[in-house]
Amino acid sequence: MQSSYGWLKILKLWLGLWLAVGCGKATVETEEQASHHSHLWRSQSRSRVAAGGRHTLAVRPDGTVWAAGYNGNGQLGDGTTSDRKVVPVAVQGLSGVVAVAAGFSHSLAVRSDGTVWAWGDNYYGQVGDGTMSTRRVPVAVQGLSGVVAVAAGYDHSLAVRSDGTVWAWGHNGNGQLGDGTTSARPVPVVVQGLSGVASVAAGNSHSLAVRSDGTVWAWGSNGNSQLGDGTTSDRPVPVAVQGLSGVVAVTAGIFHSLAVRSDGTMWAWGSNSYGQLGDGTTSTRRVPVAVPGLSGVVAVAASSHHSLAVRSDGTMWAWGSNGNGQLGDSTTSDRKVPVAVQGLSGVVAVVAGHSYSLAVRSDGTVWAWGYNGNGQLGSGTTSARPVPVAVQGLSEVVAVAAGGNHSVAVRSDGTVWAWGNNYYGQLGDGTTSARPVPVAVQGLSGVVAVAAGWSHSLAVRSDGTVWAWGDNYYGQVGDGTTNIRRVPVAVQGLSGVVAVAAGNSHSLAIRSDGTMWAWGSNSYGQLGDGTTSDRKVVPVAVPGLSGVVAVTAGGNHSLAVHSNGTAWAWGHNGNGQLGDGTTSARPAPVVVQGLSGVVAVAAGYDHSLAARSDGTVWAWGSNGSGQVGDGTTNTRRVPVAVQGLSGVVAVAARFYHSLAVRSDGTMWAWGSNGNSQLGDGTTSDRPVPVAVQGLSGVVAVAAGGIHSLAVRSDGTVWGSGSNASGQIGDGGPTDSVTTPALSLLY
Repeated sequence: MQSSYGWLKILKLWLGLWLAVGCGKATVETEEQASHHSHLWRSQSRSRVAAGGRHTLAVRPDGTVWAAGYNGNGQLGDGTTSDRKVVPVAVQGLSGVVAVAAGFSHSLAVRSDGTVWAWGDNYYGQVGDGTMSTRRVPVAVQGLSGVVAVAAGYDHSLAVRSDGTVWAWGHNGNGQLGDGTTSARPVPVVVQGLSGVASVAAGNSHSLAVRSDGTVWAWGSNGNSQLGDGTTSDRPVPVAVQGLSGVVAVTAGIFHSLAVRSDGTMWAWGSNSYGQLGDGTTSTRRVPVAVPGLSGVVAVAASSHHSLAVRSDGTMWAWGSNGNGQLGDSTTSDRKVPVAVQGLSGVVAVVAGHSYSLAVRSDGTVWAWGYNGNGQLGSGTTSARPVPVAVQGLSEVVAVAAGGNHSVAVRSDGTVWAWGNNYYGQLGDGTTSARPVPVAVQGLSGVVAVAAGWSHSLAVRSDGTVWAWGDNYYGQVGDGTTNIRRVPVAVQGLSGVVAVAAGNSHSLAIRSDGTMWAWGSNSYGQLGDGTTSDRKVVPVAVPGLSGVVAVTAGGNHSLAVHSNGTAWAWGHNGNGQLGDGTTSARPAPVVVQGLSGVVAVAAGYDHSLAARSDGTVWAWGSNGSGQVGDGTTNTRRVPVAVQGLSGVVAVAARFYHSLAVRSDGTMWAWGSNGNSQLGDGTTSDRPVPVAVQGLSGVVAVAAGGIHSLAVRSDGTVWGSGSNASGQIGDGGPTDSVTTPALSLLY
């Protein structure tokens, strides 16, 4: 993967510098641009980038539009519904564009000839072409000319014409089109009673307009007082926002509104549950209140539950919801008053998307931060790792385990280290803070084996005791309670343990006498005690099994290998994951059909693997992503051979993907790959095994929910796949970027 510096050359090659939007640098206008002179260009200077629900748009100085992020409704305008998570794509067939706007799943553009073009989701007619058909490429909005500004709400659209009238189309269930009705409109209708309008803004289901006399008018949904008229009554025609004059700019979040006055002060009203009004409280405000501590404001933006402002000194400030780092202050803590966005200066424009933010600097570069799961930051990555990267700071590792979104490792000195998601304390460091690099699990030494469930962790010490920590809702920690444990506690009543396994919410152990023990969730009989009773908060024996030499746990099922080479299974069986030829749940162990010479087993969410002593791998159960590895996506109720593998010495599985290590130290993967968890450099699912790129000397593997880990013979750990919670452990950016990072959009 290229570094952000490596992208700079690409950035300059195809995006250029933003010189045509009043940045104070000389540029040569085209004949078309000159013909419209500077008025239109100045009026659009803050509309050349736009952030939608999960997609982003930008206008280049040559008038073309580029897009990145989610594309399920064609909102990127490239003729497909394929997400663009790596680099932006050109919107088809558009030139001479001077402004863009982005709704949740649709997009708008104004051309220099005053026409409006739209594409994306059109369920309510928000594209404005007279239909309700989704559009994957831009189409002309009917009946509009002389347009100077546009705005897009969740699923409605607004336009201002040069004569000062406002036109609206799309969803109208709360009166957000301002035509006096609540009827959806697939073509533009005039907003009643407004003239002399200079700019507009659109929230989730409400609309705002600034008139040339400095007054603000609002209409549509008002359940959170976002119209600022002192009530909570919806308004199907515009009403005046109380107590505001001299306003020069407005913006709208989902349920709140912001305004900038000509004296540079900021005013806010509406919902305030995350502090998005910036007044130091979380109280809803029915009329505008001043945002304290801000002066000299020249630009604002709002989306979802956060707010942004640019001051005349080029600094940027943010407040409100911050769970994905969208405030850019290097934390994920909500802020009730404005805080400075770190590391940015010379900012001239801002936009806010759903849980992410963008800024344009005076040098023409675009910077982005916040949630990036759909690639909407345009940074050339979604932070998943398409090929293995080294985990930072770990050496001499002898074993690894991967949970839903966390990872655990044992070093040769018997210490345990963990990284990734930590919401339930599954990292065992005494906190609930996510860790993008490994941290030591507290109070453990002499550890010889580990296991990781969806959000809990297990360890076996050399004295045969088992220790557990993390989520304990179903008693999967095994300490006799259902209390979350942020540091390891002893599992009650177990000794002489030699191996452990962890499913979604249940745990398994093998004792040195070959008996099996289980605890935690049991709704499908996955504990194997003949019942489906939950709340087994201490281990219970799995009856009828002895001579067990290996064990694994899937989503809600369990597998064991007997010393005679047979495999046994119990628990959930809706997809045939028990391999007994049925789909009936089994609360007690049954033999897996047709297998002998089994030496190892692995379990995904609802599929299973077995490695035989002859080096072949067999699989069964759910196969929608190709995780069975037989070249099909057909569910298999009994084991079938995984294609093309021989000499296999270890297997792993989680959720919907599978891994194997061959005796030559190579690693192979198959199944679901939407987050690059197969490590083959792509995001394409694989119904047969493919080689994991760039790894040799592999001695152990682990599969997480949507990530994979490998231990090499030199004791280093490598990971690929999603890094949304830091579970890869390379210290690099996760899906949420908490300080600004350079975007490719300009």
